[in-house]
Amino acid sequence: MVALVGPRRFGAVNWRGLATLCLKDLRRAIKQYRYSILGPVVSNLLLLTVFTLAFGRATAVVGGLDFLQFLVPGLVIFSICERAYETSSESLLFDKMEGMIADTLMAPLTPIELTIGYACSAAATGLITGVAVAVPMLAFVHLPFASLRLIVFFAVAGALLHGLIGIIVGLWAERWDHHAAALTFLVIPFAFLSGTFYSIQSLPAVGEQLARLNPVFYVIDGFRAGCTGHADGSTTIGMVVVVVVLLLLAALAHRLFRIGYKIKP
Repeated sequence: MVALVGPRRFGAVNWRGLATLCLKDLRRAIKQYRYSILGPVVSNLLLLTVFTLAFGRATAVVGGLDFLQFLVPGLVIFSICERAYETSSESLLFDKMEGMIADTLMAPLTPIELTIGYACSAAATGLITGVAVAVPMLAFVHLPFASLRLIVFFAVAGALLHGLIGIIVGLWAERWDHHAAALTFLVIPFAFLSGTFYSIQSLPAVGEQLARLNPVFYVIDGFRAGCTGHADGSTTIGMVVVVVVLLLLAALAHRLFRIGYKIKP
């Protein structure tokens, strides 16, 4: 007797396909660890060394913290966010330019599953990079770790936020020049002008208000609050802002996948 072969049923969620998509970019990042993980470790250790030589270890900043205690959380969360952005944006752009995006689109994955898969793989890569950056720094700088809950929330939320930005940029970009422009004029300025290296309380009143309009500020400030106990703003407001922005970016990424923006003829 010949068994009849019908369409495969996945239920509400194609869990196997979603897990495969999540692991694809994560495995790619681990395989290319010299660039994706060791590169950020070396560059951030160099930044730490430069600031140490320039300002010294005992320079007081805010909240009873010395400069390095204030700086290290900013460097760690920036490395998480930057790697998450680059993972999703580079993956989509590379697959588009090499003509491999069709393989992903032909898989039985819905637009929401594509959004979740790319965002989660980018976030996981960013978090692994952040841990790799933090470990050698903690050998030289002591952090009190005031709240594990804040550390985990803002690390994961920041990674997902930048992973979603990377999805949007990866779908929009048609050349590597576009990808580099978005990193240079969008991702890095938003991070550097959000208190990565300084307290926004040291800015003029107008500059401080502008910084508070930047959602990346709340990611950096909340993560630093979890690591040191010092925050320039309210962590509760920060959580609300970050969640709202995450939902908006996820909705936009989902919409772009649903209409096949620049990935379908």
